[in-house]
Amino acid sequence: MPDGISLLANHYVPVGQEKPLPVVLIRVPYGRSGLYAQMFAAPLARRGFQVFMQATRGTFGSGGQFRPFTTEREDGLATLAWLREQPWCDGRIAMTGGSYFGHTQWAVAPYADPPLVCVSPHITSSEVTGTLFYNHGAPQIHTGLTWSSSIGRQERSGLPDPRLRGRVHAALQRLPLQAVDVAVAGAPVPFWRDFVAHSEPGDEFWSEANHNDADFSRMPPVSMVTGWWDLFLAGTMTDYTALRAAGVPARIVVGPWLHGEPGELRMVAKTDLAWLDHHLRGGPPPEDAAPVRVFLQQANRWLALGEWPPAATRAQPFHLRGDGGLTAEPEASAAPGTFTYDPVDPTPTVGGPLLQPPGKQADNAVVEQRADVLVFTGPALTADLDLVGQVKAQIYVRTELPHADVFVRLCDVDPKGVSRNIVDGIRRLDPRTVPGDDVTEVADGVLAVDVELFPTAYRVGAGHRVRVQVSGGAFPRYARNMGTAEPFGTATQGRTNRFEVFHDADHPSRVVLPVFPAAGGSDVGKPVSQSSS
Repeated sequence: MPDGISLLANHYVPVGQEKPLPVVLIRVPYGRSGLYAQMFAAPLARRGFQVFMQATRGTFGSGGQFRPFTTEREDGLATLAWLREQPWCDGRIAMTGGSYFGHTQWAVAPYADPPLVCVSPHITSSEVTGTLFYNHGAPQIHTGLTWSSSIGRQERSGLPDPRLRGRVHAALQRLPLQAVDVAVAGAPVPFWRDFVAHSEPGDEFWSEANHNDADFSRMPPVSMVTGWWDLFLAGTMTDYTALRAAGVPARIVVGPWLHGEPGELRMVAKTDLAWLDHHLRGGPPPEDAAPVRVFLQQANRWLALGEWPPAATRAQPFHLRGDGGLTAEPEASAAPGTFTYDPVDPTPTVGGPLLQPPGKQADNAVVEQRADVLVFTGPALTADLDLVGQVKAQIYVRTELPHADVFVRLCDVDPKGVSRNIVDGIRRLDPRTVPGDDVTEVADGVLAVDVELFPTAYRVGAGHRVRVQVSGGAFPRYARNMGTAEPFGTATQGRTNRFEVFHDADHPSRVVLPVFPAAGGSDVGKPVSQSSS
């Protein structure tokens, strides 16, 4: 590397090959050998690709300190330059990988000169702070601590720890959070310390980690795989739309998967083989003509789309009512709904997009029975309602304290009354960022808060009902809002916060659903099981 640090890699070369070949570069912090090599490098090598699997800085023998996301651009570009100087490289380089080693591609591809031949940044995103670490201002502490424990222990003990889930949950109950990494990893983890120390608005520490402001027109062809329950999903879909707008050939597959589920990884392997064969060896183009393939959940079928979001959708609002209902039009007048958020007993969350199971859908009864959650339910549907695209909400709210979170969740209520989450979103209110692009002050302290929920492809069946939850948090997925300006890592004292949620003609709080024409005809693939790839 330019600073003299050496990074180690495993080099796979086809037996008997004497001529220079293109290189498939994989940069990974989880070890260049063992399980990850068997999952990602070996399958490509067995099919005749030359693979260079590199351990990122500070991991598994590579020099320096592992400070995640902050050194991958410089190290990645230096690696490209080194590879092109090797006699066994013909100058053509592609990259692939998922999650963190998907992000290492975003750190390189927009800046590479000469450009890469193609990339496959799966289950990841070009930007990691605003949508992942601090989702619209709210720190994702469950993901942050789970991953910190994993990378903190990986070189001391490569075996899975069955007690990890319980340790993470117990540690997140503590205050302050600044040093709870020791409780789960056995030692301080630099990433966790960076995560808690650099969460304030305007902190430039993570500038090297975000590449969503790069010139996407310089990107090579892109293939991506992700899942509807993957925590990177929102960023991935934003990246795909931006790539197509920049004129980049791009493809994406979105299945019914949590982060790293077997079905998701099988789809990664399948699409990678076809993608690399086409771009590096002149093989046939991918079989699917449509650039976007998404699994329509609860309908058990794939949709083949020409774009994302699909132009065929229409925006259908569901307005919150004072009687707890949902209607197409707002109520003329109604008293606001109220609740009090208490950081000592924070509103819990169940299911959703998490780094590790349990996640996905869950029975929301334990949450909806709480006094700090407002619930609004529509009538039973007379026909299937297919939602394909971005779900949005606008909530008119007044809070007793200026520091607060607005959490909105969309649910599917079956005929037996079981409420299961579909998508959700959060917006942290902070005087330093309010008002802003997505928060407008209306009058008398009332704020119109735009909440971006996850995108989805989901069928709410006939006889089911749509439900919306509004609350002041979702712990421990997100850090509890203490109601003060103290950074979340050092805060120990919280204050209760009274919320008023308005839903009348002057304050039409609502969710807006992307309704897709009934799935059928030529745009629909054959039915498959949700666990298949």
